[in-house]
Amino acid sequence: MVQLDLSSVCQSSDKISEFLQTYWQKKPVVIRDAFKNFQDPISANEIAGLACEEQVQSRLVYKNKTDDSWQAEFGPFHDYQHLGDKNWSLVVQALDHWSEDAAQIIEPFRFIPHWRLDDLMVSFATPGGGVGPHIDLYDVFICQGSGKRNWRVGNKGQHREFSAHAALLHVDPFEAMIDVELNPGDILYIPPGFPHEGITLETSLSFSVGFRTNSTVSIVSGFADHLIDNEQATELIEDPQRVVSRQSGAIEHTDYLLIKNQLLSVINNDNSFRQFVGCFLTQAKHELDLLSADELYSDEVIQAALSHANLNRLGGLRAFYFPETLSQGFCYIDGQQVRFPQEISPIIKLLCDNVVVPKSALSAWQNNQDFIDFIKNQLDTGYWYFSDTS
Repeated sequence: MVQLDLSSVCQSSDKISEFLQTYWQKKPVVIRDAFKNFQDPISANEIAGLACEEQVQSRLVYKNKTDDSWQAEFGPFHDYQHLGDKNWSLVVQALDHWSEDAAQIIEPFRFIPHWRLDDLMVSFATPGGGVGPHIDLYDVFICQGSGKRNWRVGNKGQHREFSAHAALLHVDPFEAMIDVELNPGDILYIPPGFPHEGITLETSLSFSVGFRTNSTVSIVSGFADHLIDNEQATELIEDPQRVVSRQSGAIEHTDYLLIKNQLLSVINNDNSFRQFVGCFLTQAKHELDLLSADELYSDEVIQAALSHANLNRLGGLRAFYFPETLSQGFCYIDGQQVRFPQEISPIIKLLCDNVVVPKSALSAWQNNQDFIDFIKNQLDTGYWYFSDTS
């Protein structure tokens, strides 16, 4: 596994607090030499290999050689020879689902809660390559790998967007407030709504850690589906104390409040709404590379592993809990509420908080049958796996 020097990215809680207070969702900033001695955790050939796979989301962005118009294609891809050696980019989404080494890039950004994480994206680009000037609706930390890329970032404001291609939403030319060349290990942070464009100066890799929230309409839609699937909120409005209506065509204020409170009562039911939020936020945003065990784990194998191996979470798997309800014995994993005996809540918390739980934290649980039963199910599903520490 590639080891990245993350020390300058996570220098101190004071530096992180300063970043959040000064820049987070306020203005872009360049962080020079954030990753010390950065080395690409994945090669260009490996990225091209991933783009060959049907289940991996990838796209090519380039300009037509005859009329200079923007073009975009979606993978899988098996050949790039026709593109030449400049002016094109290959983008692979959810790299953290497919590369354990690359997923380490996310670790310095754990000061943002994991439920906000969108994915880790990688862009391989030849000189002149890019995806054009655009605006993102999420926070992004662009981590420069090998090679160099020039980035321009404009100020937030009223910018006209248009379709340069059916798959490319671009923005009109903008005045740059940042115009900078990124070198290996540099980071450019861009909040939502700031127009930006990156143009590769020499063949390079860029890794983007994106954070986003959900729109109100997606939450409402998801909540409606949750209520339907669980046959909840089927009660009708009752008004046994109704008085005579003098205007049959009017929706009186009292009736309006009845309807409004009917909705609010469902949202204000914390047990129901927490269950929805936990399930909704743990749904995988991209396909998981589920591990298939040759045979199911036995209690004896698990006990032995807990004493000498680390426990790793599958790349891209989302596992969350509510601090208010953890001791009640349930958490949320991959879109499902999962129950467990209350006594093992400390180790469940570690599993949700950490991508890797070290053997030093696991050994105390190796004789706990409740935990063995819990993790056995997770191992058999392919959500966690043991890694040898020898």
